[in-house]
Amino acid sequence: MAKQSIRLPESNTETEVPLSLGSAGVALDAETQVSQIQQALVNNLHWVQGKDEQFANAHDYYTALAHSVRNQLLKKRIRTAKTYAEAKAKNVYYLSAEFLMGRQLGNGLINLGMYDTMRHALADCGLDLDELLEREAEPGLGNGGLGRLAACFMDSLTTLNLPAIGYGIRYEFGIFTQLIRQGHQVEAPDKWLSYGNPWEIARPDYRVEIKFGGHTEVYKKDGDDDYQVRWIQAQTVIGIPHDVPVPGYGTDNVNLLRLWKAEAGEAFDLDAFNAGDYFGAVANKMISENITKVLYPNDETRQGKELRLQQQYFFVACSLQDIIRLHLRDHSNLGNLAEFSAIQLNDTHPAIGVAELMRLLIDEYSFEWAAAWQITQRTFGYTNHTLMPEALEKWSVDLFGKLLPRHLEIIYEINHRFLAQVKLRYPNDPDRLERLSLIEEGGERRVRMANLACVGSHAINGVAALHTELLKQEVLQDFYELWPDKFSNKTNGITPRRWLLQCNPRLAQLISETIGDSWITNLDDLKQLEAHLDDEAFRHAWQAIKQENKWSLARYIHDAVGIEVNPDSMFDVQIKRIHEYKRQLMNVLHVITLYNRMVQNPGDHVVPRTVIFGGKAAPGYAMAKLVVKLINAVADVVNNDPSVNGRLKVVFLPNYNVSQAQRLFPASDLSEQISTAGMEASGTGNMKFALNGALTIGTLDGANVEIREEVGADNFFLFGLTTEQVAACKAVGHNPWYYYDTNPELKRTLDVIASGLFSPGEPDLFLPILDSLLVDDPYMVMADFAAYVQCQEHVSRTYEDRDRWVRMAILNTARIGKFSADRTIADYAREIWKVKAVPVAGE
Repeated sequence: MAKQSIRLPESNTETEVPLSLGSAGVALDAETQVSQIQQALVNNLHWVQGKDEQFANAHDYYTALAHSVRNQLLKKRIRTAKTYAEAKAKNVYYLSAEFLMGRQLGNGLINLGMYDTMRHALADCGLDLDELLEREAEPGLGNGGLGRLAACFMDSLTTLNLPAIGYGIRYEFGIFTQLIRQGHQVEAPDKWLSYGNPWEIARPDYRVEIKFGGHTEVYKKDGDDDYQVRWIQAQTVIGIPHDVPVPGYGTDNVNLLRLWKAEAGEAFDLDAFNAGDYFGAVANKMISENITKVLYPNDETRQGKELRLQQQYFFVACSLQDIIRLHLRDHSNLGNLAEFSAIQLNDTHPAIGVAELMRLLIDEYSFEWAAAWQITQRTFGYTNHTLMPEALEKWSVDLFGKLLPRHLEIIYEINHRFLAQVKLRYPNDPDRLERLSLIEEGGERRVRMANLACVGSHAINGVAALHTELLKQEVLQDFYELWPDKFSNKTNGITPRRWLLQCNPRLAQLISETIGDSWITNLDDLKQLEAHLDDEAFRHAWQAIKQENKWSLARYIHDAVGIEVNPDSMFDVQIKRIHEYKRQLMNVLHVITLYNRMVQNPGDHVVPRTVIFGGKAAPGYAMAKLVVKLINAVADVVNNDPSVNGRLKVVFLPNYNVSQAQRLFPASDLSEQISTAGMEASGTGNMKFALNGALTIGTLDGANVEIREEVGADNFFLFGLTTEQVAACKAVGHNPWYYYDTNPELKRTLDVIASGLFSPGEPDLFLPILDSLLVDDPYMVMADFAAYVQCQEHVSRTYEDRDRWVRMAILNTARIGKFSADRTIADYAREIWKVKAVPVAGE
């Protein structure tokens, strides 16, 4: 940034000039808007950063700009809070362990309708908006689909004018920064808060006290014959909320994301310090603050498990106290809590909320059990996000009792009353009682959090049609048979504001020029693009935009990892959390197969392909981390073999996050959605790819089923076993050696890995992967491999007919409207939460 070219106005020292779009519904003229933006920027540079243009760096300008935009949002937030309170509106409280929000500045400018004006105002001062946008640190508040879904939902809640607060944890170091060293994943702290966060406001006046450990006592209140229970804690932690404003698109409503930071009840022991015990003086501070240090601490150890349970209880307990405070601010008692509060549990992480709300109502507010239980059940809804038994959280009874003794008592009581009801309905079915119980018996006794969420909620939903059916038939079958009316499907969605308007501005502009911009808040309007399918100029413009996006990504890849890729090649992309069921392994086996073909038959015609991977493996997930190493090892060999001659490139992009995703989706030709059928709950990356005109190769898993139905079978590359076929194959005994012995290409691929070609000096490095495939193959990689390779050949043939490919891409975008988060949230609001829009009047 050339400082000599920056031309800022003088600071207005009398009063801050507001960053505004006008008043009384009348837009300011462009010149006045530009002037106000520039004045607000210089004022915040002086007053917030304490610098002038002579000494300011790019980060100072970013921070000043962020505060300028935040001030506008806070102005709207104040009016929003006042409007909701005056209307006594019912509120949605969305509890989630993750909120993968992405960078806020660009999103805020788009939702406020200020993006183009801001770019012009900054350019007039010699500043580059794109450069300032890159200065923003990515908030490390999530890992994958769960957190990104929560972020999309917050955007849609506000855009639809629905009163809402998202509750989560302010992770100081996020999940981790993924480094690749000699091909291996290495975890480093994600220091996203190093320079502060200009989007948040700490609210120490709303602090709450959270208890851990200790024991319980039974006592009687004066003049009361009923017994009460008192929890005598061993540790007290303070929760400090930090508020982030969440704007909607084209509305004056601004909702909140409220994130909790843990602090010690007593941060400093002066007696210990004076006695020379300097570590002991701050030990309580360190122990308490560990709770909100890192997302998903490694739970391979007991200490890790304990910290995870502490995290979950901490943010849920903080949030419920806050919800009660807000309710009692506007209402005289808690008896009508469910009429004014809808609390959604985003997966099992916040399921402890069922026991915590019961504790608060019974122990703190003296409700009778029956009344408290009715309020609790009517208030909570539960979204299940997994079909994998290991992801349905279970906590050791011993650990639970150590950290949360009162909650264990309450869970036992809930279980006792619940199973008594089940016995009445199924008097001679002890196996059903065991399956439904909140406590898993046998071996180590454990608390089943999914069961607690099901019993304590009035609504249970899956996140894709297939997922919901599998919940009913398998994972939660007993609960479905008991309460079929509780179950519904709410297929996930994505916000088109970030995932097309912001991340793919050239395509968004073409679409708006062609059909208007109503699609931004009504994604179904993209169907109008079908009328332009035969317009040659439109198709050429579409293809030119894709090519520009691919050139842009190619430059990014070179800058990030030093690999030159061919923008004219097919960009084949798989970006998601590294997990065996998502089958990145099958993708890399296909890469090795293509490489083997090129080495054996160097003169054969090949459709050039760039295979791009991105995603993080959990620190304790050894097999997933070994897959990361294999991808990088294969890339090393393939990319440096002159016989391949650039026809095949493999790229692993480290530290996959929202900002990286915003580069990848617009540039992708092929979307890899290849999870084992029956294991992916939904997926939302599949929706983002299709929205940006990428074609999908995938199984009938998760939301793939519905995407294929919407875009048309001819515009989707389908392969692989169905859910029923996977189950049948496993039932009769799956023999992976059969595929090895009968498929020469698969055999050659595995033999090349075993030979040590990709692990020179460590020939046995990848033996665990080979053993997994040949001994058990739990994710059916061997069974699906031949079909996958055959389907990829069909993909290559189709890609050679570029006009056909573009037509298919346009239809994918045109027919993806169902998968808007606005539709999903409208369904939740109408069918589960029973909340109504409360629009905020413009200033």
